[in-house]
Amino acid sequence: MLKFIKSKILAFKDIFKDTNDINEKTVIGFLSFAVMVIFATADIVTGFLGKDLVIQEFIYNSFVFVTLGSFGIAGLEKFAKKGE
Repeated sequence: MLKFIKSKILAFKDIFKDTNDINEKTVIGFLSFAVMVIFATADIVTGFLGKDLVIQEFIYNSFVFVTLGSFGIAGLEKFAKKGE
């Protein structure tokens, strides 16, 4: 069990190395999108319960900008020429 946990922690550290197969911008974009989905689900559930879910607009907009920025940059990198 301890060996399994240690291997998972070391695998998490590999994300931050310069040579890896994971695009960090895509990971951040996905996490930001997941937070937005959780917020939308909580808003729908609280709406059905008759309560208002109060969240500051600038917080939600920040997640939107992070999501769009992360996926936009990752998409541009994918289609940009590697030699230039």
